[in-house]
Amino acid sequence: MIGLLAAIIVSASIDSTQMVLGEQTKMQLEVTCTAAEGVQIPKPEQQLPTGVESLNLQPTTDTVTENGQVRLQQEWILTSFRDTVYTVQPFVLTASGDTVKAAPQTLTILRPEGIEQMEDIHDIKDIERAGIWWWDIVMWVLIALGIGVFIGAIVYVVLWQQRHKQKDAPLAQKIILRPAEEVALEQLDAIKAAKIWQQGHGKQYHTELTDVIRTYIGRRFDVHSTEKTSDETLRELKPILLSNQPSAVSIQNGKELYERLSKMLQLADFVKFAKYEAMPEENEKALNTAYEFVNATTPQKEEEEEKV
Repeated sequence: MIGLLAAIIVSASIDSTQMVLGEQTKMQLEVTCTAAEGVQIPKPEQQLPTGVESLNLQPTTDTVTENGQVRLQQEWILTSFRDTVYTVQPFVLTASGDTVKAAPQTLTILRPEGIEQMEDIHDIKDIERAGIWWWDIVMWVLIALGIGVFIGAIVYVVLWQQRHKQKDAPLAQKIILRPAEEVALEQLDAIKAAKIWQQGHGKQYHTELTDVIRTYIGRRFDVHSTEKTSDETLRELKPILLSNQPSAVSIQNGKELYERLSKMLQLADFVKFAKYEAMPEENEKALNTAYEFVNATTPQKEEEEEKV
């Protein structure tokens, strides 16, 4: 609704003129004039009918338009807890002794679905303290003791059987694990042959690729990468790849290798968590980086002999 007097323009609006009982809507008042001095904006209680409440009155803001006029803006948050049709009185704006009026508006408040009579709506009752029923406490204590005795008996029987089986059981054979680089390269070959990123499964491709590298890092450098974020993995791996100490793994071009691994893991995080669509060359480069990382960090024969 708009009112006009000389160089003063009043505009008022309600975001939603129909809402359910208890909901909120915003009423906005905008005044455009040549100067803000002498302009008196009405208070909420002067405009709102009985039953409509103003929850929040935002401070009046003023801005200067391109043609040099002043724009005053005021916002109210309205709500009501009575289902009826309200009429918001016309805005009466006083400016330098003159008044500007705008047409009234209606605000319709509806009952929530399933509520036929207002008497069906009640205040929340106070919390009532329940009395202590001692028999319930005794019963639960007895149940807990019974469960404890039952579990203890099962544990005793299992341990007794294990002790007797161990006496007759043959010595367990030593499990020989395949070299970490052999397993990793075999898994990378399988990923390369599957070509799943060419079929539109980029997220699965980078997930499988980083899982292979993380498992390899855990076996090669004792860095539990599968349980850490990319940043945590790189933080623990950095001193190993960049170290020149004799006790460290001998790695050529460790700095360059570290930077390429960092970019590979970062790209995988973007694809998996930020829904980034990697380019074909980025997917190829990530696989090449994985191959180069495994090959570059595979111990040489001299290193294996020293460990023996």
